[in-house]
Amino acid sequence: MAAPAASAGAAEPAARADLRADVNRDGQVDVTGDTDTAGEDSWSVGRGAIQLPNIDDDSKRCPTTGQGGRPLPDAKLAACNDASDTKVDGRADADDLARVRSVPLPGLGKDAQGSLKVTTGATHTHVFVKRSGTWVLVTPRTRLTAAELRSGVELGVEATDVIRDSGKWDGRTVLDLTVTSAGTTTSDEVTLRVAPLLTQHHLQNTRQVMVTKVRGAGEFGRLQRKFVKGLAREVKKAGVTEPLVTFEKYGDVWAQDFVEPAYVSMTGPGGHRQAMRVMLRSAQPDRAAGRELFEKVRGRDTGVVQVSDRSQPDDWSLNSMGNLETIPPYAHNGRSFPAGRIIQGWRKDSGERTSKVMRTLLKSQGLQDPLLLDTSWLGVGHVDEFVQFLPADTPRGWRIGIADPEAGLRLLRDAKRDGHGRTRMFSVPGLPGAPAPKETINQVLASRHFVADNTMAAKRIAADLEILKRETGVTEDEIVRVPGLYTREAEASSARGRGVPVPRLTRIGGTPGLLDSLREHGQQRWLAGPGAAGSRAAAPATVTTSAYVPGAVNGVLLGRDRYLAPRQWGPVIGGKDIFTEAVNAVYRRVGLKVSYIDDWYTYHLGMGEVHCGTNTLRDVSAAWWQTR
Repeated sequence: MAAPAASAGAAEPAARADLRADVNRDGQVDVTGDTDTAGEDSWSVGRGAIQLPNIDDDSKRCPTTGQGGRPLPDAKLAACNDASDTKVDGRADADDLARVRSVPLPGLGKDAQGSLKVTTGATHTHVFVKRSGTWVLVTPRTRLTAAELRSGVELGVEATDVIRDSGKWDGRTVLDLTVTSAGTTTSDEVTLRVAPLLTQHHLQNTRQVMVTKVRGAGEFGRLQRKFVKGLAREVKKAGVTEPLVTFEKYGDVWAQDFVEPAYVSMTGPGGHRQAMRVMLRSAQPDRAAGRELFEKVRGRDTGVVQVSDRSQPDDWSLNSMGNLETIPPYAHNGRSFPAGRIIQGWRKDSGERTSKVMRTLLKSQGLQDPLLLDTSWLGVGHVDEFVQFLPADTPRGWRIGIADPEAGLRLLRDAKRDGHGRTRMFSVPGLPGAPAPKETINQVLASRHFVADNTMAAKRIAADLEILKRETGVTEDEIVRVPGLYTREAEASSARGRGVPVPRLTRIGGTPGLLDSLREHGQQRWLAGPGAAGSRAAAPATVTTSAYVPGAVNGVLLGRDRYLAPRQWGPVIGGKDIFTEAVNAVYRRVGLKVSYIDDWYTYHLGMGEVHCGTNTLRDVSAAWWQTR
């Protein structure tokens, strides 16, 4: 709001300083009317000027290696982006600037001059003025000429980072214009806020799929590359036209875990949506795979954010991004989440949580306040192991998919009742030196812990589901219960000879070469980082589990009606896999077409599935500030 800064009793100035920003977010800065004046000094989710954190690398100028080709430290990789210099690097970089204009003051005299100052957020903001078609950095010495003030100036504003801790900086920039003419000074200011860093949700269509492609690695490498080829076929069949993004340098197959694709956006000049993808690196400083985000993925309209948090929790795995999913947009009990809401797992039994620095960053965005679910009962501890969100043609627009161990037990009990108890539990073929699992349905149901552990898992899932119902208002009719089974971690990694052949790693029995390869490539999800195994071994005595039959909910939504699940490899009765038939039935009832991909040796044996080994880039063109 324009305000005179002259001394009391001074003559009323002929013209006042008047600064305008895109307060109504239509891509235009109105300097003739009043559409951008109401609320120019404040900011809310629905109204107020937005600036982008200009952290991409549009011209690919940022180095990825140091002198002699030596790797750069993580901190130096992260330090370079378009906002780390003080110039505008071409047209693409200019598109990332939020526009601010001054209202023309045609009656000013020759002695008039103006100055600009960032009064709030100065250490996080760059302001540029456009002069003769060139963007020039505004400094304390910058003066606007009388001619510029008469015609009105165009400014470009960028933030130099995302909001990391709202207690230190809440993302606001206040820009002041002061004009002095004929001995009278007036000033005006506008407020901008940096666009919140937002995670994707499943109502946004898939645009591209990411996966790690392992080189070499013997039999495991062959199987993993076969998985990648199969994934490419399924992605194409689902109508996703962009090629896979493949991570090939570090061999960490858990592409879901070392990065969470996010985004920032505003309305750019002319009304188009100016969106920037931001790869949010997991808070696991010893996880080298995250470096490839800077080395390969960062570029035009794509940035990377990493956090520095050396005070890691005892459970390293909690900081993997498979432990971060997003509820689609909703409003309930007076709270609205127009961009969706984050969920994360924590170990309620021991009190272990994810990185404090990461939690602070996520909460500081102000839109997706993370909701915690108890994953104490899971060895890996990730929410993607038991819950998902699916598009729906309903008023809400989405449903919850939830793993159902009770349904899995029913399938086995019904098979036994019908005389099929001696049928093998798994139909997966063996590999040379890796015999197929031989346990039968009868043996599984009679094993020492199996039924009790799945009953426990069902109770834990029910408790988390109650949290989701309470927070979102989802009803029982909006829940898709997907058959699944779990086995305790102690058995999943035990040696042979326990009597009942349930243990996971005995499924690849006498093949030390393959087993060594699984471990080498971080194949047990919580073993993906140095020291992680020791941390997990020291966890509390809570029974922890992982998927026994490949977890069907741990798949990838490739299209609104296309779902890619891990191949079930369940008992075959009457020529049909009973788990595949049951999974098909529940998804078909809610309009999803299911296809399957074999991840048994590549991901399932390592306590993960197809979702854990992939990631998606989704359509982020919609306005996050508009409610559904």
